[in-house]
Amino acid sequence: MASRRYRWAVVGMLWLVCLFNYADRQAIFSVFPLLKEKMQLSDVQLGVVGSAFMWAYAAALPFAGVVADRVNRKHLILGGLLFWSLITLATGFATEFWHLVLFRSLEGLGEAFYFPASMSVIADYHGKETRSRAMGLHQSSVYAGTVLGGAVAGYCGERFGWQSGFFLFGGLGILLAAVLVLFLREPVRETVQSANDRPSWDVFQGIGEVIRTPMALVLTAVFVGANFVAVIFLTWMPSYLKEKFGMSLTMSGLNATLWLQTASVVGVVFGGWLADRWSRTMPGGRPLTQVIGLYAGAPLIAITGWTMDVPTLVIAMAGFGFCKGIYDANIWASLYDSVPPHRRATAQGLMNATGWLGAATAPIAFAVASNRYGMGSCMSATSLIYVAFGTLLAIGTLAFARPKRPAVLASPDPVD
Repeated sequence: MASRRYRWAVVGMLWLVCLFNYADRQAIFSVFPLLKEKMQLSDVQLGVVGSAFMWAYAAALPFAGVVADRVNRKHLILGGLLFWSLITLATGFATEFWHLVLFRSLEGLGEAFYFPASMSVIADYHGKETRSRAMGLHQSSVYAGTVLGGAVAGYCGERFGWQSGFFLFGGLGILLAAVLVLFLREPVRETVQSANDRPSWDVFQGIGEVIRTPMALVLTAVFVGANFVAVIFLTWMPSYLKEKFGMSLTMSGLNATLWLQTASVVGVVFGGWLADRWSRTMPGGRPLTQVIGLYAGAPLIAITGWTMDVPTLVIAMAGFGFCKGIYDANIWASLYDSVPPHRRATAQGLMNATGWLGAATAPIAFAVASNRYGMGSCMSATSLIYVAFGTLLAIGTLAFARPKRPAVLASPDPVD
């Protein structure tokens, strides 16, 4: 068995990989004004550049999950890191619109393989007692990477040109991949005692097994709703703060991310700890923890849309971030409690793809609604999405969460 220290070291190593995963994808949004000026791009073209990543990412995720259930995940994670870091580096050499679209699409393709593989690795290193804490800690890198990518790319762009941030992140990602080859080890997969449960390359068989699991469908539907709200806040909160409170671009961008993301880090730690405790004593302990995050976050979302007071806004955003973290800490741990071990990456890929595809409609839907009802009213109205999907998750958990039978075997040592 891997030592306790090494199991947590794996979370730390993957935390660094995920940090670059999100920093690389976020960096381009900070230099949109520079790209618009340098390449004479329209807002529509910039929108296509932003969406190119999402389309490729979502399309590749189901396939990535199927692959991650069958091949060496260490190689998949580090190969993906190397690939998307090279693409990030290459983005700095773009001179035309189609270059940016191509590189963003390729980056989405490369990054799609990370989460199915990494979450499967963490699940094999961390059992029922620590899985939510491990995944919650890993999730904090998403928030850190989002802030880091936006802040560093903006700073470098203002001082050294828009390309500099991409050169920096790409080069550091390549270096990280070279270092982790020496330290990251592939764990032995958790397996069950039936020959029928061995993964095959029949893609439709794996997908069919996942979608026939009612709790997996409930968790996926709720993930679409939660992701929908999150994308609205990431996309429109800077504009909302500038329009309603008269903040500068720098201050609106900082306040739109800092409070929410920082509080989310605290939330995932707390949510992981709480869910691990509850899962020991009750079926559905992890998704019920997520229900708390959704219900508690709803009134705080409503406050962000109607308050006219900046301190109140900051408190509401921080509170929402904390509640969002409680939900986020258990996204994948709840899913892995519901599907067979040999279908984990397949299920993760399907759920992640569905969530991204559903969220892709959020910025457009919010823009259309805001033109009629105002940004503040629409921002507050998204709280109803949290309530609706929190209720769906509560009902689904009570109906479908069941204790899992302990027919699990694991080989003694992880292998390279």
